[in-house]
Order: sequence, then C-alpha cells, then structure tokens
Amino acid sequence: MNALQFQQQILCYADQVYRMALSITKDESRAKDLYQDLMMRFWEKRDQLRMIENRRAFLLTSMRNLCLDKIRKEPVTEDLPVGVIDELPDPYQSVEQSDTLRYIHRLIDELPDTQRIILRMKEVEELEMEEIAEILSMTENAVTVNLSRARKKMREMIIATQLKERKHYERY
Repeated sequence: MNALQFQQQILCYADQVYRMALSITKDESRAKDLYQDLMMRFWEKRDQLRMIENRRAFLLTSMRNLCLDKIRKEPVTEDLPVGVIDELPDPYQSVEQSDTLRYIHRLIDELPDTQRIILRMKEVEELEMEEIAEILSMTENAVTVNLSRARKKMREMIIATQLKERKHYERY
C-alpha cells in the first residue's frame, strides 16, 4: 500500500477515528496524540491492511482499544472540562447554545462508559447498530439495549434538572 492508497483507504476515516478517541478520552490533546500514534502504527503495517474488509470498523475498534489501554495504564483524573463555544452573530444565543451543549456533554459524561460510547457512536458518528456491535464486540441486541438505557437515563436526568429548576424558581 503506497501513500496515496493509504490516504484514500485509511485516512478518509480520520475524523471518525479522532472523534472516537475524543469521546473516550474527553481530552483534545490526548485524543490527537492517540490518533497520531494509531496512524503511525497503521502506516508501519500498511501492507497488512489490504486484507481487512471493513476498514472503518477495524480503525474504530483499534482506536477504541488503544484509548482503553492508555486509560487503564494512566491514573484517573477528575472532571475534564468540555468547552464548546460556537460563534454566532447574537452573543446571547451563543452563550445559551454553549451552556446547553456543555450541559448535554456533562450529562453524557455521567453515563456508564458503554452507554456513553454507544450513544456517541449512534447519534454523533451516525453509525448503524450492526457497525457499533462489530466495533464493540457486542451483539446488536446488547447495543440496542444499552442505547435505549442511555437515552432513558438522559431523559430522566433532564427531567430531574427541570424539576429542580422549577422548584428553585417557585421559591422566589
């Protein structure tokens, strides 16, 4: 596999592979490092990649495994900030959207690891259930159940927050 073939067949999935790393590590610089590490490994073994039928699933599975290996080897850090600020013409809308995104990211981060990863793969990466099952080495039924539980948990957390806010405002 030459450089052009590598670019066409492997690097075309760069965004998805990076986002997988980011969703697991929750740290941009760490995700970039892991992405580069994985791409270097694949470049060194590029001739063996020809035999792989579903390269996308293989890349995402490899990134997931690399991230989990690194996480297991490093000490746990607490609450990494997730900052998403979109530039919009109206600063009030920008702040509101940013707060909402941070809130949603925080809720997603509170989900169990498997549910968080499946939710992001389905809703952000827009992967099919079959692909998610293959990447995570699970049955499609297990993926469906975990996705359903993640969505239910998200709804419950949002409703609980809304009730708290309503009670708070009713007092004043």
